[in-house]
Amino acid sequence: MAEESSTGGEKTEEPSAKRRADFRKKGQVAQSKEVQTALLFTIILIFWIFYMPDFWANLSKLLASIWANLDNFDGSPNKVFSLTIFLTKEMAFLLMPLFLLVMVIGFFSSVFQIGWLFTTQPLTPDFSKIDPIKGFGRMFAMRALVDLAKSISKVILIGWVAYSTIINNFEEALILVDTSAVAAILFLGRVATLILAKVCGLLILIAAIDFMYTKHEMEEKMKMTKQEVKEEFKEMEGDPFIKGQIRRIQQEMAQKRMMADVPDADVVITNPTHISVAIKYDTKNMDAPIVLAKGADHIAMKIREVARENEIPIMENPPVARLLHKIDLGATIPEEMFKAVAEILAHVYSLKK
Repeated sequence: MAEESSTGGEKTEEPSAKRRADFRKKGQVAQSKEVQTALLFTIILIFWIFYMPDFWANLSKLLASIWANLDNFDGSPNKVFSLTIFLTKEMAFLLMPLFLLVMVIGFFSSVFQIGWLFTTQPLTPDFSKIDPIKGFGRMFAMRALVDLAKSISKVILIGWVAYSTIINNFEEALILVDTSAVAAILFLGRVATLILAKVCGLLILIAAIDFMYTKHEMEEKMKMTKQEVKEEFKEMEGDPFIKGQIRRIQQEMAQKRMMADVPDADVVITNPTHISVAIKYDTKNMDAPIVLAKGADHIAMKIREVARENEIPIMENPPVARLLHKIDLGATIPEEMFKAVAEILAHVYSLKK
């Protein structure tokens, strides 16, 4: 309630693009850890199913080589140390693909949810978080309660999945006493893979629910009060960059409208170097000729190009072109220029006849 009163009321307005960008700069994005966990377990499961035959084959060779050289092992400290280093290297080599896969999944699961984002803002020390009173309040916050409920639910559900799978295969496990060690290991591997597959399905369901909740929670957090919307608008309105962007867009729109009027002109008067002015005169509806379009440099060249495409006469008269270029768009020409412009129009009309 204190937050609402200090920011001007209840947060009822949808977040603006600027507010979303500000939250993103601070690293406050909708990211679910459950998505990372579900994706990690699922990819590991798929990888393990395809990699398991090679893993067991290499592990069997390793154990066979150790067993074959067991007679030469005298139990001395040097031998134990050498064996430990050898086993560490071999197991690291066998598990290296799995470790690399875990690292890659951990990175791309974040990119998948929030895109590429690098910010040091979350690492900046925030001493307000050490406040014991606020910390105690955060312990009972809605998100903390949701996380607690989610963790308890996961433990219960995963425990139930593992227990039910073991119970279903319990009778088959009883006959392992009369089978070989390899058969027992294969049975345990199959049951473990089955449990992992069911757990992956469960985690995917939890991740989907948690991601939707996290996204909804972030949207609610980013919402703005009416006062915040007004303040942001004022801030953006005073931003020189925003003003420049608005002016640029306005100029582009005005230029497009101006170019669309050029085909209606009676004549385009030019200074051969860099000025073009399009004039129109309708004797029935106008008291004097008006300036339809004008421009310098590349805009002047564009006006001439449109004029040629629409067969509008182009007359070269540098003094008149320079004077007409000073007149506003849509304005009638001043009285002192009537004679000069009338002569040009008369020549144009004679050419048309």
